[in-house]
Amino acid sequence: MVHARVSTGLAIALFAIVTSPLVNAVEELAEPEATPAPVAVDRPPLPSRSATMAADLLRQLPPSEFISLNADKDDFVALWRPANVAEPKGVIVLLPGEGESTNWPRGIGPLRRGLPDHGWHTLSLSLPDSPGLLLPPATEQTPEQPTSEPEPEQPTEEPPPSEAGYLPEEAAAVPDEPAADDDAQAPAETAAPKPEQAEQITARIEAALTFARSKQPAAIVLLGQGTGGYWAARYLQQRAPADVRHLLVIQPRQPEGQDEPLAQLVPTLKLATGDFYYKDAGSEQRTARERLNASRRIQHPAYRQVGLPQQTGDRPSDQEALVRRVRGWLKREI
Repeated sequence: MVHARVSTGLAIALFAIVTSPLVNAVEELAEPEATPAPVAVDRPPLPSRSATMAADLLRQLPPSEFISLNADKDDFVALWRPANVAEPKGVIVLLPGEGESTNWPRGIGPLRRGLPDHGWHTLSLSLPDSPGLLLPPATEQTPEQPTSEPEPEQPTEEPPPSEAGYLPEEAAAVPDEPAADDDAQAPAETAAPKPEQAEQITARIEAALTFARSKQPAAIVLLGQGTGGYWAARYLQQRAPADVRHLLVIQPRQPEGQDEPLAQLVPTLKLATGDFYYKDAGSEQRTARERLNASRRIQHPAYRQVGLPQQTGDRPSDQEALVRRVRGWLKREI
């Protein structure tokens, strides 16, 4: 009995001595490894805001109205409507404002559809996005996880569902980019710098005028709404094409980042200029007065302001009044 108990105790002790290194090794292997840093995955670039609006319009409008133009290897979409008369009076090139589409329900859309009935071809351009108008990046958040940035407030009046569905001056916040190591900041190959917005717009207007000239029109008119009015006037000031002798601006507005005020830009053009503004907007009345006074100081020979009546809230009626006033100005000047 004693011998058996001693043998059993010895066997247990030897087993413990032999197996203890193995147990320790197993425990070391079982320790969790450090979690590797997440690997950044390059996502394809999101489509531009103007490209998204153009894609939406392509599902709503006849394909025959769409044309593709090229400006310095940059393809963009424009809407073309021929005049509904035997002898057209000319081509009107329309530039929408910031955040607006080529068929915007206020101003641009009614004008491009209505003026062909009165003898004018219309060509409505899509302009490149401004730096402040970016589509929000795709996120993988669940509905319970709020976004890091609050969504911008929407204006009280929205375009009808049949339009592209984007509101002017609507901007998304630019997400913060993660900090990178100094060694990772220099890529192997540097991409060509993207042209500035002003250069892109100038190139698109040039492409539009080339297309308009192919129709051999009797007259070419530039018409800009909102910031589009500023870009139209800026182009005419810098390039001064001999065959563009008429400018129309509707509620013109100076874009952010541009230093030259409208009061120093629009009236100084010695062109037949129609400056349209709404009388019921106090800020518009003040800036319109500044432009009018500037035109008087230089004795502009053909600068005319047109005060539009107070908007009634009946959109079809208000837009019909705008088309009628623009058509009347064209009839007097051309």
